[in-house]
Amino acid sequence: MQENVPIKDLTTMKVGGPARYVQEITSAKQLPAAYQFARENELPVWVLGNGANTLAKDEGFGGLVLLSRLKGVSLKVSGNDLLVAAAAGEEMDDVVEQTAKKGYTGLEGLTGIPGTVGAAPVQNIGAYGQEIKDTLVSIEVYDAKTGKTKVIPKAACKFGYRESIFNTGEDAGRYFILKVHFKLRKGQMKPPFYVSLSTYLELHGITDYSPMSIRKAVAAVRAEKLPDVKVQPSAGSFFKNVYLSDYEAAKARAKGIQVWLERGKNIVPSGWLIEQTGLKGQSFYGFKVWDKAALILVNEGGGDYVDLAKARREIVSRVEAKFGYTLEQEPMEME
Repeated sequence: MQENVPIKDLTTMKVGGPARYVQEITSAKQLPAAYQFARENELPVWVLGNGANTLAKDEGFGGLVLLSRLKGVSLKVSGNDLLVAAAAGEEMDDVVEQTAKKGYTGLEGLTGIPGTVGAAPVQNIGAYGQEIKDTLVSIEVYDAKTGKTKVIPKAACKFGYRESIFNTGEDAGRYFILKVHFKLRKGQMKPPFYVSLSTYLELHGITDYSPMSIRKAVAAVRAEKLPDVKVQPSAGSFFKNVYLSDYEAAKARAKGIQVWLERGKNIVPSGWLIEQTGLKGQSFYGFKVWDKAALILVNEGGGDYVDLAKARREIVSRVEAKFGYTLEQEPMEME
């Protein structure tokens, strides 16, 4: 167990003061003692993977940060399905690649999203028409409340847009995710595709929609417009999209606002709102609205949380003034 570890060194946005204690978890057997230590010292606990969607304040986190480093992936063919059991500390993109190579669809749209397997269901990550909940079967967890391990089926996870029981409601923070189980099917994604993906496929004359072909296309699209968090500090998509009722969507379309229909829901892309407000490529307090994708906010060098909060407030207020929508932050905050 380490003490006073800079959280900025544990997250991709590179902001945040020291964590009082930090412990790497490489085995589930470590968890009872870790949580007992936290209880005895009245410390809050925060579970962290790669820190790709997490922010911390400048004063840091006065508790225990558990770094999920559990490893192992199992792939088992069952008829036309592929049953996947992936440990929480595995890179999600590695699992996507393994399953795509074998020709099983369901995860290829998530190509290139930084983060671990354990972090993926917390916010029900999604991209290019796919979400984690689409193929997830169940999640093995350590229950800090009971001190026992158990299996949570998909239905009990209460998945929504960037939310689940793991980050919302009374059980948020209660579970340490150990392993995630998926069931993928042999096959391929079917059009229509997202505009950016569809445009890329048409431009390059690609009619092969197999999982590996789509993975390569998604990787190319992402590389063209999204920053590499290993090179340019960022927390990925910084703002959630705006969801509208049918009535609100009709009014928005009448005003010329871009509204997508996805899975029967009306969505206004946050990136579009930010771009139309004229903020794309602009910098605020050391943080820049990415010039190729306006929903991304990058740390231009050494910016701290106070500056990030100012930049966020500036962007939110300008979008609200122009369109009347209040953008919500997507990354979680340690507290």
